[in-house]
Amino acid sequence: MAPRVTNPNFMNGVPELLVLTLLQQEEMYGYEIVQAIRSRTDAIIAVGEGVVYPVLHGLERDGALTARRKTVNGRSRIYYSVTPVGSYRLADLSRSWIHLATAIQRMLTGGQHGEAIP
Repeated sequence: MAPRVTNPNFMNGVPELLVLTLLQQEEMYGYEIVQAIRSRTDAIIAVGEGVVYPVLHGLERDGALTARRKTVNGRSRIYYSVTPVGSYRLADLSRSWIHLATAIQRMLTGGQHGEAIP
């Protein structure tokens, strides 16, 4: 019997999706990304540097981001931007999340084979 294929722990991809989305729009540094996620989700999603920096380093290692040191107002920061590899990765992640969100919405609203949850 073949092993049963299930969905991976889908919450693991949320920080990567959010980081790539922000960086697709503009170059940012780590703490700025943390603040942008918090403010643009009305603090519903709040991730700290301990989540964001490993995601940034992993994406950079995979070639999805580039990093450059820049001095602004006397402070040296590392700014990240999306590469073409990162744009493709974002497109794939976005498609997956849209399909997932659609399926969850269908369950919550009683679409197809389910009843709406009161």
